[in-house]
Amino acid sequence: MPDLKKRLKGMQNHLGLNVNNIRTRLRLLLVDDQSIRELADYLPELEALHVQCIDALHEHLLQFPHAAGLLNRPGMLVRLKEQQRHYYQQMLRGPYDMQYVRLRLLVGITHESVGLGQNVSLASYHFYLDFMHAQLRERWPGQPELVHRLFSCLLKVVFFDMTLAVDTYSAASQLALQESQTRYARAMHGTNDGIWEWRVADDRLEVSERWLAVLGLDATNAPVRLDEWLDMLPQSQRSGFKASVMAHLEGYRSELKIECQLRHARGEYRWVLVRGEVTEDVHGDRLLSGSLTDIHIRKTAEQELAHATLHDPLTKLPNRERMNQLLLQALQRQAKPGARHAAVLFIDLDRFKLINDSLGHQVGDQVLIQVAARIERCLRPGDHLCRFGGDEFVVLLNDMAEPADAENVAKRIMQGLLSPLLIGEQRLTVTASIGLAPLKGHDQEQDALREADLALYRAKTFGKSQLALYSENLQHEVHHRLALESALSEALNRKQFELYYQPIVKVEGENSSVIGVEALLRWWRDGKMIPPDEFIPALEDSGQIVEVGAWVLRQACAQVREWHENGHPALRCSVNLSSRQLREENFAGTVAAVLKETGFPASSLVLEITESLLMQDGPDTLATLRELESLGIRIALDDFGTGFSSLGYLHRYPLHIIKVDKSFISRAPDDERLRAISRAIIGLGRGLSMDVIAEGIETIEQMDFLSTEGCHYIQGYWFSRPLSASMIKPVLNTLAGLDVDVLAEGIVGERGLPRT
Repeated sequence: MPDLKKRLKGMQNHLGLNVNNIRTRLRLLLVDDQSIRELADYLPELEALHVQCIDALHEHLLQFPHAAGLLNRPGMLVRLKEQQRHYYQQMLRGPYDMQYVRLRLLVGITHESVGLGQNVSLASYHFYLDFMHAQLRERWPGQPELVHRLFSCLLKVVFFDMTLAVDTYSAASQLALQESQTRYARAMHGTNDGIWEWRVADDRLEVSERWLAVLGLDATNAPVRLDEWLDMLPQSQRSGFKASVMAHLEGYRSELKIECQLRHARGEYRWVLVRGEVTEDVHGDRLLSGSLTDIHIRKTAEQELAHATLHDPLTKLPNRERMNQLLLQALQRQAKPGARHAAVLFIDLDRFKLINDSLGHQVGDQVLIQVAARIERCLRPGDHLCRFGGDEFVVLLNDMAEPADAENVAKRIMQGLLSPLLIGEQRLTVTASIGLAPLKGHDQEQDALREADLALYRAKTFGKSQLALYSENLQHEVHHRLALESALSEALNRKQFELYYQPIVKVEGENSSVIGVEALLRWWRDGKMIPPDEFIPALEDSGQIVEVGAWVLRQACAQVREWHENGHPALRCSVNLSSRQLREENFAGTVAAVLKETGFPASSLVLEITESLLMQDGPDTLATLRELESLGIRIALDDFGTGFSSLGYLHRYPLHIIKVDKSFISRAPDDERLRAISRAIIGLGRGLSMDVIAEGIETIEQMDFLSTEGCHYIQGYWFSRPLSASMIKPVLNTLAGLDVDVLAEGIVGERGLPRT
């Protein structure tokens, strides 16, 4: 029993029991050799009386519920009687040395551990002496002197044991208290808590060492009254702290629990959690006592998290959520009478993606940091700048004297961004487009960010570094665009789309022949044809162009395949491609599947792309175009010269046809500069062995110019405007020399120009 041995050793050490101490105890009780010999002479008689005493003692104890509960346990009474008999034998025989004392301490520890309290132990000693005194007189009735001597000897050894028993119980209580205090101290140290107690009636405050340590204090500067504690709080928290204490004392709050700040010895404030509960001491005086926990790290982390929640980690500016809060407050101010003007600027950097893609995100991040700093320098005190996300910033302009002040700030921002940024060794010029929306006042609900964003969208359509103001017309345009996209989403299923075709004619001298047609998409909505320049951009933006473009390709190939079988075997079919289609995964495979499905030869298919599409160039785009070329498909560059033309396109990409935009040809006969440009484009195409198709030809003067410059491929109203498949078929026949009677029917004009 290692625990019992440890307790025995601890008990002995606590009582300071050693040989000298035991001898002193025996001398105080007059236990000498004579007393021991006196008892030894009558051992048989005394031990016989002990048997009777043990039976009588346990019979007496069984009358008491607590003792009876212990004694009536299975086998307990038999064991205790046997242990009691041995105990009495040792008490009579001695020797009263250290071993004897240890055994007596062990008995006391055992009794204490099983629940036999000190009162039962002392009562048992009293019962023993009373019983033995009566039995000694009865055993030796005529020998009072012998009875006196024997009883006196018993008194000495019994009191020696009693003092050991009393010391054992007392030491056990003290050791238990010390252990409890040690555990409590360990627990409080582990919980990082300080302890405090305030005597309410006489306003006396006591705090523990840990309480002081949390605040870097010592006993000399510890608060001793509640007011001194309150003085350690920030001024703004004192009244709330005192009100919480009073509310608990008066019973309005079940517990005291406050998070507050206390002044540290170094001067700064530290967050703590104060808990407390009111009680009464033995005299009925009220005590408010509790703990103080250091929560400074947690509160600091919470504040940092709250700051991070409302701020952008890169630029340290307020983020979108914080701007929403500021904007709500601004709108509430604007609703009050006498409010001055306010506005929102929505700022977007122009072509920022190009910086990220070409120089990397680290350079892009530095650009955003420097741009944020420049914008802030352009603002007035009281204005707010936030990073809305990506390369977008929002400015809230407050308290303006005039609405025009918002435009002045916006222009100042645009001007402030004109100077190049220095990022490492890179000098970068960054511009921004800005949308402006004034904040309305006087009970008007408003989504100012949405309005400013609409204005920004309008600014972007004007080009780079533009400013646009929100107007109601912008909202109407958005609603119209939304309705348009919604109707477009159902147009294919409702069979509202139709393909029109315009001939492409080869002219050499007096001879001409139709070599192909361009398929053009038309949309009939409620019996009205919607202009292509109105709905094609909507298809592009919504992504529906992918599905509709696949339908166009399939329909065009099927239709021209039919014309192949009806007198036009060499007719080419030109179909326009969007950038979204070309970026589709395995687009070349999709085209190959359409050709196989319709039976249309790849050599008769021309896919037209624009310069703006090539400007969005990537390795995937180039790979797709080369894959299409490998199928035998020809690639045409449409509207050549209207975009950011680059001769690198003609060298790098698998291009077979250049289509000269009508803006050059239409005025070339009367404009020397345009005539020179057109002549250069035509010569460039011929020099690269590429077919050159002139678009938008309508007059004899244009035809004469093209003939002179050696451009033999013509597309325009001179031969036919775009017509439906049923109406274009007679025109194709006429242009191919298959049906000369059509001229007499008035479908084609005197010089081939349709009259319709």
